[in-house]
Amino acid sequence: MRKVILASVSAVALFGIAACSESSDKTTTQSTKPATTEKSTPPAAAPSTTTPPAGGQEQPKPAAPAQ
Repeated sequence: MRKVILASVSAVALFGIAACSESSDKTTTQSTKPATTEKSTPPAAAPSTTTPPAGGQEQPKPAAPAQ
């Protein structure tokens, strides 16, 4: 019975030391570059469906975004 207990404790200690030890493996993984895609243009803005403010004066429209 003592041999079984001693073997079990030794196995647990061995796995504990192996799990906590520093790795001497110096391999690294290299990331892959994503496939290049064509630059897509953003979708056109939807036409404004708001009504102009009362008073008859229209607000200036915002400038188009730079591309």
